Amino acid sequence: MGDRTSQREAHHTWRTGQMSPSALDDIDRSILTELQKDGRLSIRTLAERVHVSRANAYARINRLLSDGVITGFTAEIDAERAGLGTSAYVLLSIQQNTWRDVAAALSALPYIEHFALVGGDFDVLTLVRAPNNAELRHVVFERIQEVPGVRSTRTWLIFDEQDGQGMVWTRRSGASAEAPRDQRSASAGARTDRRS
Repeated sequence: MGDRTSQREAHHTWRTGQMSPSALDDIDRSILTELQKDGRLSIRTLAERVHVSRANAYARINRLLSDGVITGFTAEIDAERAGLGTSAYVLLSIQQNTWRDVAAALSALPYIEHFALVGGDFDVLTLVRAPNNAELRHVVFERIQEVPGVRSTRTWLIFDEQDGQGMVWTRRSGASAEAPRDQRSASAGARTDRRS
């Protein structure tokens, strides 16, 4: 438990800019890609897939863990099959200087899968997964809206979800982040159709 706490603290420290992560090379990115596909890979299989020795793969995973790049290994859960069939994004407007208190309160509430401080018309974006609409209503109206510092909420019910590609770790350092040619030409055409 202590190791997991220190990993989270290291990850938080890096995310808040107090510590810079070590540079990732192509092998590190390949390891991250493989672990995202299957976090249960054995060291032997992982080493074979990224073409390094088992000792090298083991040392790299330990470094990625200690640097806070890898923050843990978790199971992906189908929320609906697990009994949480109603999902919504709940946007919060909060009072100035209450982010830490609001974050602490949200962390303690049931059914909140994720939340983030964001810029724009709202201050916080939360993902809530509840068993049904009645429980979602209870979480939003009687739990989230009662958090000190929360001024207002807006709820967007999720009808369907699809997974994206996730983080892309195979790009080489300094490589262009351009979209493939067919996507660039399609989006360029879309841009010319817009009126200024």
